[in-house]
Amino acid sequence: MTSEWHEVPLRELVGYISKGIAPSYAEEASETTIRVLNQKCNRNFRISYGDSRLHDTLKKKVPPERYVKPDDILINSTGAGTAGRIAQIEDVPSATTIDGHMILIRSNGKVTQKFLGYALKAHQWEVLQLDEGSTGQTELNRDRLLDEIMINYPVSFDEQNAIVGTLESIDRKLIVNKEINDNLRQQAQALFKKWFVDNPDAILWKEGTFSNLIEKTISGDWGKDSPSGNNTEMVYCIRGADIPEVRAGNKGKMPTRYILPKNYAAKQLVDGDIVVEISGGSPTQSTGRAAAVSDALLARYDKGMVCTNFCKALKPRAGYSMYVYYYWQYLYDRDIFFSYENGTTGIKNLDINGFIETEPIVIAPEDLVEKFDAVCQTVFSKIYANGMENEQLALVRDTILPKLMSGEIDVSAVQL
Repeated sequence: MTSEWHEVPLRELVGYISKGIAPSYAEEASETTIRVLNQKCNRNFRISYGDSRLHDTLKKKVPPERYVKPDDILINSTGAGTAGRIAQIEDVPSATTIDGHMILIRSNGKVTQKFLGYALKAHQWEVLQLDEGSTGQTELNRDRLLDEIMINYPVSFDEQNAIVGTLESIDRKLIVNKEINDNLRQQAQALFKKWFVDNPDAILWKEGTFSNLIEKTISGDWGKDSPSGNNTEMVYCIRGADIPEVRAGNKGKMPTRYILPKNYAAKQLVDGDIVVEISGGSPTQSTGRAAAVSDALLARYDKGMVCTNFCKALKPRAGYSMYVYYYWQYLYDRDIFFSYENGTTGIKNLDINGFIETEPIVIAPEDLVEKFDAVCQTVFSKIYANGMENEQLALVRDTILPKLMSGEIDVSAVQL
């Protein structure tokens, strides 16, 4: 299918580029508010509305061209480590714009909008190098973006669409697997509530605390970033930032650290452990986030694993890991952990011992707990299998993306 290809600066393919607005924020939605996206919404080439805010158009109008459309390319324009991050939005569920820390790019028609999005993603590393300024004040140089990023493209729109179709098929499968995993987690949490919270027999069960079900807690270790003195044991260290990824069935991006061998022997994470974040949080997000450790997770790493010293590991009684984990999550979703936090403005700390020893819970019959554990093990196996498939799919996509976008390989030769 190979047709004629051209290489031009990005500027020659852009028909519209604009910085976002300075929002007039609103706390509550109304007929005059729209969503406004920001840097936090841009992760992994995708846009999430989870961190978006509301802008009041009555106080400040938004030009029509600055309303976000499906397939628009959004690039973070400021911030150390985030300036240059690229995403292409697929769905726009409601009227949306972007703030002044992002820029919006649209094609001039020489290439399709979707093709331009993938072409820019293929240059993600180079775009990230275009930030300038002092620490904390970095900003993406727009002229360098337009003039130094060279885009290869086929003249044929059929070939452009074929390339996009190949890459989209991978991205769609990634999305489907993520949605399946989200649904599986929700089903498991709903089953916990049905069996252990809404169960009319629960009033007959013994009352207690998590101390009845957790044999011990283990502190984390951060060690050194390279072998130093007696810190010779290389480990992967799960942080609070890794918890959402692990919960989603993904491998996460745990850093390698070097700790004392004796500390590793005492702190090594094993199947059935639960890692809890005890420092951090925000005004709207409490500490106490948790992730269950499984053999499926550990098998994806070539070294052992510990948690950081901003987390603690729980070791539940045999057979009670899933019960403790989902009970913990049930209480977390109800904001119970805010009551067990201490610390001044800034970093918050969880009084995890106080929570474990005093928060009242019901202790279900052992046979029902075992049945629940068996169901959850099956759920976790599916979640991690999907996570593993997504890891492999992402690797394939990231491998062929630059090759397809440079014309190095013919799209008709790609078989998925």
